[in-house]
Parts: sequence; C-alpha cells; structure tokens
Amino acid sequence: MFLGKAPSWYKSLIAVALLANPLAYAGIAACVSPAAASCVVGWLMMGEFIATLAMALACYPLLPGGLIALEAILLGLCPVDALYAEAHRNFPVILLLVFLVAGVGFLKEWLSAVFTRVLFCTRSKIALSAMFCAMGAVLSAFLDALTVIAVLITVCRGFHDVYHDWRSRSRDRDEAELDSFRAFLRSLVMHAAIGTALGGVATMIGEPQNLLIAHVVAERLPARAEHWGFMGFLLRMSVVTVPTLAAGLAVTVVCERFRIFGYGARMPDTVREALSKQERERSAARTPIERGRLWVQGACALLLVAGLAFHWAEVGILGLFLIVVATSFTGVSDEHRIGLAFTESLPFVALLVVFFAIVVMIDVQGLFRPMIAAALAHGERGQLTGFFWGTAVLSTISDNVFVATVFINEAAVAHASGRVSDAQFERLAIAINAGTNIPSVATPNGQAALLFLLTSSLSPLLRLGYARMCVMALPYAIVTTVVAFACVFLFV
Repeated sequence: MFLGKAPSWYKSLIAVALLANPLAYAGIAACVSPAAASCVVGWLMMGEFIATLAMALACYPLLPGGLIALEAILLGLCPVDALYAEAHRNFPVILLLVFLVAGVGFLKEWLSAVFTRVLFCTRSKIALSAMFCAMGAVLSAFLDALTVIAVLITVCRGFHDVYHDWRSRSRDRDEAELDSFRAFLRSLVMHAAIGTALGGVATMIGEPQNLLIAHVVAERLPARAEHWGFMGFLLRMSVVTVPTLAAGLAVTVVCERFRIFGYGARMPDTVREALSKQERERSAARTPIERGRLWVQGACALLLVAGLAFHWAEVGILGLFLIVVATSFTGVSDEHRIGLAFTESLPFVALLVVFFAIVVMIDVQGLFRPMIAAALAHGERGQLTGFFWGTAVLSTISDNVFVATVFINEAAVAHASGRVSDAQFERLAIAINAGTNIPSVATPNGQAALLFLLTSSLSPLLRLGYARMCVMALPYAIVTTVVAFACVFLFV
C-alpha cells in the first residue's frame, strides 16, 4: 500500500529517508546541539524533497513529498501555524490554480480549433514550427500553460488516431512514413511546449510563481503595488521576455532548417491529405449550435484577457466567473462535467501547499541564508548574477515554483533587514522570475507543462521519452538562458 504503484526501489528509498531523518536528528542533538541537528536534518529533508521532484515519473511528488513535509512538522522543523500563514499569504496563487486553470479548460474546443486551423495553413515546416512556438507563448501568457499543453495533446492525439484509422482502412504498412509522421508531431509538440515556457515568464498568470513573486513585491512595496499588476508586470518583464522569445523563435528556425536535435521532420503528403480531408468533413458537419459554442468560447477568452489587462478583479475571481459564463452559455450544466475541469489543477494545488511546508522549514531553519548572504555580499550586478544562476541551476533539477518561493522569500527578508534597496528588490524579483522560468525548460523536472506532456498518453505514441525530451530542449535551454541572463545583467 505504501506509495501505491511506485517501483519497489523507490518505496525503499523513501522509507530509508523517512527513517534516517529522526535518527540523524536525535544523534546530532545528543552529540552537538538541537540547533545543529535541525540545520543538518533540514538540509537532508530538502535534498530528499528535491529528489522526489526529480523522480516525479516514478511517483507523483505529492505522496513522498507530503510524507517528508509531515515528518518536518512532527520533528518541529516546520511550525504548523507558520505553514498556514504561508498558505494564507499565497491564497491568490491557490485561487489561480483552482479556478483559472479549470475555467480555461472550458475553452478547449476553441483552442483545439485554433491549433488545427494553424496546422493546415501552410506547408512550410519552418513557418509552422515558428507559429506553434509563438502560439504556445501567447496562449500561455494570457491563459495557462498546463491547459495549452492539454489541448495540444488532445489535438495531436486526434491526428494520430485519424492517421491510424486511415492506415488500417488502406492497409498501409509503410513504417518509414509512420516514423516520419511521429517525428513531425513530436517536433511540433516540443516547439509548442517550449513556447509555453517562453510566454509563461511574461505575465503574472503565465506560471504560478509569477503571481507569487508579484504579490510578495507588492506586499513589501505597497507604494509601488500598482507597478506589479498585470500590465506593470508585463512591461517590467518585457526587457527580458521579448529578446528571449525572439531568441527562442530563432532556435526554432535553425533547428528546423538544419534538422538538428531531433527536429526537421516533414509531414508525408499522403498523411496530410488524409488529415485535411477528415478536418474538412468535421468542419462541414458542425451544427449551428456547435459553431455558436466556439464563438462563445472565443469571446470568453477575449473577456478574460481584457479582465486581466484592466485588473477587473483578482485573477482567481476572474477564473471563477469564466467558469460561470463559459458553462452557462455553452450548455454545460452537469455537475460531473464541471467537476472534471478541476482534476488537472487540484493535485498541483495540494503539492503547492507541500512546497510551502518545505519553504517554511527552510525559512525557520535559515538553510539558504548563507547562500543568499554570499550573493548579497556583492554589488548590485553581482547580486543579480547570483540570484539568476542560483535559481537557474535549482530549477533544472527541481520544480521552479518551489525554487521561486524560496528565493523571493529570502529576498524579502533581505529587503526587510535593509540589505537591499526598494529598487534592487524589484530587480531581484525580475531575476528570480527569469531564472526560474527560462532555464527550467532543460528538463521536465522544472516545468509542470513539460512534465505533464511527458506523463501523458501521447508521449509513448510519439516515442517521446525523458532522454529525447532533454535532447530536444537542449538548444532552447542554452540559447534562451544566455540571452535571458544578458538581459537581466545589462537592462534590468
């Protein structure tokens, strides 16, 4: 029963870790002091928690990570009241994940139609790849990266199924054609997935940590809170996000032009004809009600973007009313259909609260303070360098939301103690946001959208494993990270 269907070796590893922590605490406290024991065991627990994130494919991190967080509470390393206070302080982020992700889920038909229309608008693979990357960026900036990836998985899975139906009817046994089609879809999916990261860094709702960072800065600098609203965040990050997106699109063109890192495959003409015919038939068969539903969903998307831009309400509240409007005007009135929309986000909400427990433990035990102090000991540019690369390295091996939460809290402590000025605190927030979002595309560990793609039913069909995903993400990770750092260092 322990950790469900996780591999036996993984269960044994977690069991040993859970047993080692209290034993280490008791032994070190008896020999040295409780304070030293708390510090050492705190580092052990943080390393164990990062390992659970790195092994997310073996078992969803909520289970082993939650057990580690519970042990931290029982050992007194993480006060329960402090955990509640941290969760309460980040309530806007929780609302975003609960309501906005579910609300955008009711726009899937419209998003699917948009992606399908783009697929057949050109025969140029380079132009098509650039459009998929750009669409992933734009949609994730104003909607939600997980939902964009979920839609893309649905669209590509539909194309794959249509092609297999055509193969079985025509008795086509051309394996080279099948491999070419898989490689074509695989490259498009990866371009769009990387695009969600490049666009997600731009706005306060693109990724969960963006909203968290914006709220911490607004809380510490109430006089400048309006500068960290939706439009303010967008403008402040633009000095990093615009050049980074341009660099990402350039990588797309180069990889497709020279067919490197697993990119460059074209759609076979016979496959294109079969898919195009199926799409024409489906489009012609749409009833007036179905077409009206697409128009309503498109209008809801525009209203959401307008609401975010003019800050009509808190992001999570906008998500709630998006659910109300989208379901009311598309005829979704069944409780179970509405409930299904929440299944994608709620496990991550629970995991986020577990993140907060580890963050509280790090804060109470002061685990990152020597590292932060070393970064803060330098000048302003040195501080930006230290924060950017510290978050960049950690975000490639563990979840970027966790890393961002730790670093922005430590930056807030430094600001409260007077070690950094108001202006420098804002610069550090930009460096943390860029450092946790962009370099994390290197592995599926850091980006929830990439991990979601890796664990989806589409990946085995396209032969998209962990190693291949890392190889395909490598050129993007290197180029965009270097460009983002240069922008942070020179322009922020």
